[in-house]
Amino acid sequence: MKKPVTLLTLCAVSFVAGAFLNAHDDPKQPLTAEMADVASRLMGLSFSPAERDSMLDNLADQRRDYETIRTAKLTNDVAPALYFSPLPTGFQLPQGTDSFLSPPPTGVKLPTNRDDLAFYTVAELGELIRTKQISSVDLTQFFLNRLKTYGPKLFNVITLTEDLALKQARRADAEIKSGHYRGPLHGIPYGAKDLLAQKDYKTTWGSVPYKNQSFNYDATVIQRLQSAGAVLCAKLAMGELAMGDVWFGGKSRNPWKPENGSSGSSAGSGSAVAAGLLPFAIGTETLGSIVSPSTICGVTGLRPTYGRVSRHGAMALSWSMDKIGPMTRSVNDLALVFRAIQGPDGLDPTVLKVPFRYAPNVSLKGVRVGVVQKAFDGDYPNKANDKATLDMLTKLGATLVPIELPAFRYGALTMIIGVEGAAAFDELTRDGRDDMLVRQQKNAWPNRFRSARFIPAVEYVQANRIRTQLINQMHDLLKKANIDVYMSPTYAGGNLTLTNLTGHPCIVLPNGFNAEKTPSSITFNGQLFAEGQLLAIAKAYQDATDWHKKHPNL
Repeated sequence: MKKPVTLLTLCAVSFVAGAFLNAHDDPKQPLTAEMADVASRLMGLSFSPAERDSMLDNLADQRRDYETIRTAKLTNDVAPALYFSPLPTGFQLPQGTDSFLSPPPTGVKLPTNRDDLAFYTVAELGELIRTKQISSVDLTQFFLNRLKTYGPKLFNVITLTEDLALKQARRADAEIKSGHYRGPLHGIPYGAKDLLAQKDYKTTWGSVPYKNQSFNYDATVIQRLQSAGAVLCAKLAMGELAMGDVWFGGKSRNPWKPENGSSGSSAGSGSAVAAGLLPFAIGTETLGSIVSPSTICGVTGLRPTYGRVSRHGAMALSWSMDKIGPMTRSVNDLALVFRAIQGPDGLDPTVLKVPFRYAPNVSLKGVRVGVVQKAFDGDYPNKANDKATLDMLTKLGATLVPIELPAFRYGALTMIIGVEGAAAFDELTRDGRDDMLVRQQKNAWPNRFRSARFIPAVEYVQANRIRTQLINQMHDLLKKANIDVYMSPTYAGGNLTLTNLTGHPCIVLPNGFNAEKTPSSITFNGQLFAEGQLLAIAKAYQDATDWHKKHPNL
C-alpha cells in the first residue's frame, strides 16, 4: 500500500537524495525522478511517478540550500540551537544548597614500600598531603615515573604534561605551607581523557587528522580541578573520536590482561587508574564509554545526569548524549571529584544549577532498591556475581523491589549518535580526511558518518520524540515504585542504552571476577540529579566488599 505523502516526508526524501547525489562524481548533475525513487527506497518509502516528478523542483531548491549551508565554517565547538533536556513533564528540580559530609580517613600513614601509594585512594593520598607526610611534588613525581614506566606498555597515555604537573604541584605545596588548603584534591595527581582542552598542550581526540591540534583555553572541567588544587599529569588515550580503545598510537590495554584492550572510549582513563598510574581520571560517556572501561579494568566510574557537568572545551560527538564523569578507585573518591567538577559555568547551556548533597549511609535499612528482574533472570555471563551483589544489598537491610523497564528496542534510537556525530565531523567526511582514521571497518566512524547522511531528518526528530516518551515513562516508573535507586546488570537487559538516552546517572563498580580472571561489574542507577543519594547507597555496598581494593600485578 502506498504510504501517505506529507511535507515532512518530502523533506526526508530531499535530505536523503542530496546525500545520495553528493556521493557521485558529479553532484550537480540534474535531478531526475529515477534518482528520487532510488533515494526514497533507502528509507522504505515509495511515491508514484507523478509524485516523484512533482517534487523535483523542491529537491533541486533544497540541494542548493545544502550547498549554501556547507559554505559556513562550523567548528566542533558550535552546538546546534536545539538543546536536549532530560527533565520529564512536571519534574521539579531539587532546590536548596549543597551539603557534603565526607570526613577524611583516619590513621592514614605513609607506607614503608612507596610503591603501595599507587593504589591508595584519593581520600587517603589527600590526607597524607594534608598532614604533610608527603609533598605534592613528591607524589606527582611518583606518579609521573609510573606513567613513564608503564604507560608505553599499556598504550594509555597520549601526552605527559610533566612541566605543568610539577608547576601545579609546587604551587600546591606552597599554598598548603602558607595555610591555604583547598580541600581533599589539593596536590592530587590526575589524568584527563584527551578530548578535554588544556592550553599549551595538544588535544588530539585520539585521531590522526587531529593529532597536532591544540586550543588556547582550558576545558571547564580542567579549570575546576585546577581550582580544587589537583595536578594534571597526563592527557590519556581515548578511542579515536570517542569509539573503542584504538587510537593513532595503538590499542589501550587492560592491566589485568594486557593482551586485551581496555574497552572504550575512555580507554586510557580506565587503564591508567586500574594500573595505579594515577589515583583518578576524567572520562566521558555517550553510550557506555565510562561504564565499559570501568568494568573491563575494575575501577569505579560515575556517569552523571545529563546536564550536571559542563562540556565546554570537550570534543563533541553527540550534543544530546555526551556526559563527563570521574573514574576512581572508590565511590567516595567519585564524590570528591564530582563535587569539584559539577555545576553550571555559563558556557554550556544544558547544565542546570542543582544542589549536590552527599552524606554516606551507615546502613541500607529502609532503603528501597529497584531490581530489573527480567534482566537478572536472564542467562548472561556475570549472573552469579550479580546475584551475590543483590544478596549483599538484602543483607545490608535494603528492600529489593522488582521493576520492569519501558518496552522498546532502544538500539533503534542510537541513530541519534550517528546523525549528531556525522554533523560534528561533517567536514571530515566531505574533504576525505576520514580516510586517515585508523579504523576503517564497516562499523567504524568513517563508514558510520557516511551512512548517517542517509538518515532522514524526520526519523531523527521522531527518534528524539520517542526519547521524550521514554523519559516520562522512566519518571512514572521510578515514582510509582517509590525506589531510591535501582540495580541492573551492566550490559544485559538494555539499561545501558536506555539510561544514556534518558540522561539518568549511574555508578558502575567491581563486584567480582569472571572466568578469565578479569573484573566484572554491576550498575547502580539513580534518579535524575540525585547523584548524592546514588553515591551514598553505592558506597554502603562497596564498603561491605573488597573488590575495589584488588589491583593487577604489573
